[in-house]
Amino acid sequence: MKAAILVNGVPASGKSTVARQIAGAGGWPMLALDTVKEALFAHLGTGDREHNRLFGRASYQAMFSVIGDWPAGSVAVIDAWFGFQPIGVLYAHIASAGLTTIVEVWCHAPPEVIGERYRARLGARSTGHLGADYVPELIALAGRAKPLGQWPVLDVDTTLPFQAAEARAWISKALG
Repeated sequence: MKAAILVNGVPASGKSTVARQIAGAGGWPMLALDTVKEALFAHLGTGDREHNRLFGRASYQAMFSVIGDWPAGSVAVIDAWFGFQPIGVLYAHIASAGLTTIVEVWCHAPPEVIGERYRARLGARSTGHLGADYVPELIALAGRAKPLGQWPVLDVDTTLPFQAAEARAWISKALG
C-alpha cells in the first residue's frame, strides 16, 4: 500500500502553506508542482502560457513518477491544483504510482483574497508563471472551483488559522 494526501486548490489558495504544515505534522515527504516547474524553468527557460502548461503537465507526471519508485507503506503529500487536467489523467498517474489510498485536502479562500494573494507574489515568482493578466481569470476560477470529491475531503478555509495537529489526526484516520 502507498498513500497520497492531495493538497488541492486553485493557485494562491494557500495549499503550499497547508501542505508544508501537513507534511511536517505527519513526518511525510512533500512534492509540490511549482517546485518541479521552477527547476524546469531554470534549466529549460520560460515562455508563453502554453509553455507554462506544458511544464505543468510534465511536472505533474514527474511527481507521480517519483512516487512510483517509493517503497510500499509510503505516504506522499502532493501540492498541486488538481483541477487543471482531466480527472482521467490524475487516475492514470495514481495507478502508475501504485497509490492505493487517497485523501484530499481542499484549500480555498474568497476569490478576491486569492486574486490579491496572486498579485502580491508576482514579483517574487519566476517569470515562467502567469502574470497579472491572469488575475481576473483566476478570480473567476476561484469562484467556481470545487474539490475533486472522489476520496475523503478535508475542507480548509485558508483565511483561518490552520490546525495542523487536527488535520493530521483526520488524515491519519482517513488513511486507515
